[in-house]
Amino acid sequence: MKAIVQDTYGSSDVLELRDVETPKPGPGEVLIAVRAAGVDAGVWHLMSGRPYLLRLMGYGLRAPKVAVRGREVSGRVEAVGGGVSAFKPGDEVFGICEGSFAEYVCARQDKLAHKPAGLPLEEAAALPLSGLTALQALRDVGRVRPGQRVLVIGAAGGVGTFAVQLAKAYGAHVTGVCSTAKTELVRSLGADEAIDYTREDFADGVRQYDLILDTAGNRGLSHLRRALMPRGRLVIVGGEGGGRWLGGIDRVLRAALLNPFVRHTLGGIFAAERQSDLEVLRRHVEDGTLSPAVQRTFPLAQAPEAVERLHRGEARGKMLIIP
Repeated sequence: MKAIVQDTYGSSDVLELRDVETPKPGPGEVLIAVRAAGVDAGVWHLMSGRPYLLRLMGYGLRAPKVAVRGREVSGRVEAVGGGVSAFKPGDEVFGICEGSFAEYVCARQDKLAHKPAGLPLEEAAALPLSGLTALQALRDVGRVRPGQRVLVIGAAGGVGTFAVQLAKAYGAHVTGVCSTAKTELVRSLGADEAIDYTREDFADGVRQYDLILDTAGNRGLSHLRRALMPRGRLVIVGGEGGGRWLGGIDRVLRAALLNPFVRHTLGGIFAAERQSDLEVLRRHVEDGTLSPAVQRTFPLAQAPEAVERLHRGEARGKMLIIP
């Protein structure tokens, strides 16, 4: 089969299209014929090996332990391993795996869900990691409630586009922060307001919010706190920016250290890969409160270009790889 493989850490130049052996499902796994693979921020981090903390966390010190990139997937079940009862060949599924930039991939059955009814199989690949992150950031860490004022920074990105829609589904008044070219997209997702950060500062002291989700990763804590209500919550999503060793994770650590000494509630989130929450996303899609914002699809051979475009901040919603 064809797959995007890397032998060492580095820029997108280390990603190569190669012929590799088709995997076989082990116990508790299913083999998926990949229809599409989502491009998320984690792909760039695992490709580059930065921040270096990732390598110490078990992803490989000198080279990635998993050579094929991609973690978000949608496709049809081709075969099942021993002990698999939730899925059968022919089922259309979406979820999380290791190595989705390929024609076939194996995934654990507890990290998959059936495709939402009415959603094209291709678009389901946009949901897993970005959708889970937005859902858990709002519901579990942000504790969003109806009537609250929610600010989503990076509202046109993969996580941000889901966060805007889910916050509206929870009954919040939503303001999205993005660049000039992306304000129309953010409004189309249901945002009550869109702030163009190139023209105005959301932390101007006039507007304040009960909950801020920062998915952009490059603003200081003091700046963000100026836009919070006195008892407001800040959720830092992911770990972009920063230095080589900790990357943007250092902001999450600083927020945790500062949290006991301020009235605000400050924290971060790294999504838990729960099948139950994939089912929550499926139900949101089926009831019409959530829809993937797919910007563009790329053939498998152009996966390196897609990863670079995402890292440069060019995404408007999700980009997908089509094997």
